[in-house]
Amino acid sequence: QVQLVESGGGLVLPGGSLRLSCVVSGLTFRTLTMNWYRRAPGRERELVAMNSSPGGGTYYADSAKGRFTISRDNAKNTVYLQMNSLTPEDTAVYFCNARPLWGDYWGQGTQVTVSS
Repeated sequence: QVQLVESGGGLVLPGGSLRLSCVVSGLTFRTLTMNWYRRAPGRERELVAMNSSPGGGTYYADSAKGRFTISRDNAKNTVYLQMNSLTPEDTAVYFCNARPLWGDYWGQGTQVTVSS
């Protein structure tokens, strides 16, 4: 059974930081390209960051460049999203995603709210 479980969301002040985590089970994690998406109220789902495997290349949306960092720990089957300098525009539900050749798997999402 494949599971992706996010954690680390919450309420943070503008300018603050959060680190999201996503633990993957049921898949061979080290072979997976892992993605973080977000969906803000009234907006389309947006790909925020990607970490590819093999190779370790990364991609960031323009809105994330310079502020967010995606990383992974293959020993822990976990992908992270470090988010710094958060603004209210980053408020959204954040989802991790794994898309092997045979499927498309999503976590349940974790809410990030940036507000004073």
